[in-house]
Amino acid sequence: MHLIMIVAALVVACSIRSLWTESHETWSERWQRALFLFLFPPLLIFMTAIALICMGSQGQMGGLQAGWFSYVLALSSLAFFAVLCIKLAWEGWQSVKSARNCCLVHFADRQVRVLDTGALFAGQIGFWQPELVLSQGLLHTLSPEQLETVLAHEQGHYHYRDTFWFFWLGWVRSCTAWLPNTEALWQELLALRELRADAHAASQVDPLLLAESLLLVVSSPPVSSEICCAPLGSSNVDRLEQRIEALLAQPELIPEVQLQCWNSFLLAFMPLVTVMFHT
Repeated sequence: MHLIMIVAALVVACSIRSLWTESHETWSERWQRALFLFLFPPLLIFMTAIALICMGSQGQMGGLQAGWFSYVLALSSLAFFAVLCIKLAWEGWQSVKSARNCCLVHFADRQVRVLDTGALFAGQIGFWQPELVLSQGLLHTLSPEQLETVLAHEQGHYHYRDTFWFFWLGWVRSCTAWLPNTEALWQELLALRELRADAHAASQVDPLLLAESLLLVVSSPPVSSEICCAPLGSSNVDRLEQRIEALLAQPELIPEVQLQCWNSFLLAFMPLVTVMFHT
């Protein structure tokens, strides 16, 4: 019976992920849809594995005998997920340590780290309390007005705690890279993250100046990975086009996240209900 639960969870997860197609809906609708398709299948798999661990390798369920194979499979999966989490956390911590080695200066009434490179880079690096890192090349190349737009964009990432939440989303991506459309949904979430930060900045600064700054930064080679980092620029052409078009168009209001948006995720916890039927 436990093996049937595993197979059923995998079939449902793959089926839901297969529903992904690109859409031209509003930001809010795209975000909710992409987040559900990205998170629900892994969450269902995680909850199924946890339920099997709780039930153990002995006993019966639905008149069928439990066995060691499903128990060991669930335990091995959770152990693998834990190792991936530790690996990503270590890489993220290395990024934070690297950022903290940069010179700390006061710029525009705030503390920023200055990266000693001629490349154009701006990004938040860290977990819940990330630090703003700017490169010397960026400070020397952009005008004060353009730098103001960069700071406004990065403040958007800080406001939404993007480095923290996307660390966990990146962990989910690594755990279930074998599921259909994982990379496509990941790129969609990254694009929506940048659109959200752009919209936050556009409410405070000139969107055209932000677009100019974005084009300048993107033309420079990438400096940092996206682990615990929310950089201004991206080498993804499709993502860049979306951002420029959104900045040139009428800015879209970013609605507050409603609690009802998370109700559909409760179905992923259904495997835990089966624990009470195990004897």
